[in-house]
Amino acid sequence: MNLPTEIGVFLLSLSSLGVIYAMNNMPSLQDPVSILGIGAAVLVMLYVLVYYSVRNNSPKDPLFYVFAVFSFTCVIDLIIAAEEDGYVSGFMEFYMKEGEPYLRTAFGIMMCYWDGTVHYFLYLVMVRRVANKQPYRGVGLFWIGSLLVNMIVFVPGIVLGKYGSEIRPAFLLNVPYVLVPMWAAITLFHRPRELPIIPADTIAAEQRKGLLHRPLDMILLLFLLWAMVIAIFRGFVVLECPLDFCFTYIYQYEPYLKDPVVFPKVLMLLYLFYGLPMLAVFTYGLVKPGCTWMLDWTLFFAGGVAQAQWSHIGASLHPRTPFTYRVPEDTWWPVLLLNLLFALGPQLLAWRCHRHPEFFMKNVPQGQTNQEKKQN
Repeated sequence: MNLPTEIGVFLLSLSSLGVIYAMNNMPSLQDPVSILGIGAAVLVMLYVLVYYSVRNNSPKDPLFYVFAVFSFTCVIDLIIAAEEDGYVSGFMEFYMKEGEPYLRTAFGIMMCYWDGTVHYFLYLVMVRRVANKQPYRGVGLFWIGSLLVNMIVFVPGIVLGKYGSEIRPAFLLNVPYVLVPMWAAITLFHRPRELPIIPADTIAAEQRKGLLHRPLDMILLLFLLWAMVIAIFRGFVVLECPLDFCFTYIYQYEPYLKDPVVFPKVLMLLYLFYGLPMLAVFTYGLVKPGCTWMLDWTLFFAGGVAQAQWSHIGASLHPRTPFTYRVPEDTWWPVLLLNLLFALGPQLLAWRCHRHPEFFMKNVPQGQTNQEKKQN
């Protein structure tokens, strides 16, 4: 009896438990160089094992192997987070000491929870769709946004923060998680969009509506303008703006922004220099009909913000963060609400674009469907 492909990948990923448990109980394998060597060898062996296990019905999509191998490390990340929070023990103590000690930070723990749950689920979904020859471009763009933003914050934060002097050889294991998502992003963005067939009359009617006749879009536009203000404000805060309200905010509302691990600082700068321009072009896309790129970039942005805000919110409240940098109890709710709104807005925007894409589709002559246009 042949197991479904996603079940096979799931069972293979669970083998990581045996690998890390064995290494944790074998002192000869716990020096920094051995950890790097074994980690790299395991990734290569996983690829070979997956390749030969599906050789009789080999998927044509090369990203299948990425999803299968990365799902293995998702289980490891989940164990790291669970062990650091005291739910399990005896698996990753050696890795925290001689591998990547910065994963002990609150940000590292929350990042591992996200990778071990959300990314893990997305990998299994995409593996299933590849195996069944179903499209997964939308799911893939959300995953790419999530993973790339994760690494863009995580890697510079390690180098620039207080753990910059504790970088071990295992730091190089992050390189595939930076390079492979870039290649995957290029691959997915070049694939055809998964657009529904909608009559041209319906598209034209939707695109004739002004913003006042699209109340959800009006709400989303107001959110985008608000999010732009927040991105600018918090960017100025972490850049140590001397204005009184910036000083008040970082000390009385969100002191986590000055945590010496610098992950929050890197994130706020990412929002300021990259998130802000994307928010601005999304406002244009909500006003100007036919901006088909909104269907792609809102998903990418939603994935990135979801992951970033999960790690940021969780770390700012986590007991592993020193008390002086945690959100004060008397300002807990306003700060939490601000961060939750900043996280949920892009999800709603992406949902709106894909639930009713008529406004964002290219206009075609009246009475002609998109399918007819393609045939012509």
